Amino acid sequence: MACAAVMIPGLLRCSVGAIHTEAASLRLTLSTLRYLTLTSIMKSKRKTDHMERTASVIRREIVSAAKVCGAASESPSVKSLRLLVADQDFSFKAGQWVDFFIPGVSVVGGFSICSSPRLLEQERMIELAVKYTNHPPALWVHNTCTLDSEVAVRVGGEFFFDPQPADASRNLVLIAGGVGINPLLSILRHAADLLREQANKRSGYEIGTIKLFYSAKNTSELLFKKNILDLVNEFPEKIACSLHVTKQTTQISAELKPYITEGRITEKEIRDHISKETLFYICGPPPMTDFFSKQLENHHVSKEHICFEKWW
Repeated sequence: MACAAVMIPGLLRCSVGAIHTEAASLRLTLSTLRYLTLTSIMKSKRKTDHMERTASVIRREIVSAAKVCGAASESPSVKSLRLLVADQDFSFKAGQWVDFFIPGVSVVGGFSICSSPRLLEQERMIELAVKYTNHPPALWVHNTCTLDSEVAVRVGGEFFFDPQPADASRNLVLIAGGVGINPLLSILRHAADLLREQANKRSGYEIGTIKLFYSAKNTSELLFKKNILDLVNEFPEKIACSLHVTKQTTQISAELKPYITEGRITEKEIRDHISKETLFYICGPPPMTDFFSKQLENHHVSKEHICFEKWW
């Protein structure tokens, strides 16, 4: 298949020195952007389509050209992409998603950004992770996309973590199911950047502790586990994780075992982290987000402290 050429062990990086040259070659004309947007919206007819589900959600005006700069297999069913974004005014908040416009594909994709805003600021890159489905944009990512493929992206979403330097310090509890890890990984990476800024400059937002609860079918479907454990090891006093597997059939590696719990994330585990200083971010299947958001409300957590995103 065409995608085999870009299934590499790690995400490739474009040369930082060549970013401006590359970006200049990616600019789309207004008529092309208008065509991508309007035809995709008009032809998105399935009730489960991203554009219909998010029709009332706020989006940024900027639609930027982007080029596929790297790809990797994150699990048997999930492929990650690294995109070089052309428009210098393109920005996002940790947790948001992009409308994903593909030339020649009439349906718009909707994929969460899993990288930190800092990566975009420094290298003009964003990272996405796409689960294999029969939906045309996902099929394109898995079966047709190659290095240097050109697409267009626009930021949207009201699920994000974007604290300002003077804001009160908060703890974070992140609850992820399956590919719901994507926006939460962006938030986790952003939190790590804030911790580094505090350590290096003694300035910026002072974040509290971060606890990630992440559930998947088995360890091979736990996406970005190495990235997650690297952050836990970098900030052992600040970041912790509890990785859950519900249908594990093989032996769990020694490296993962200390962090693995067999079985679903429980209400008690979450309840133990409730405090007035804690913000809860939940992303996963609707039954999961409904269950935990309801349980938190039942335990008198303010609705303003409960943020959730349903993706399938």
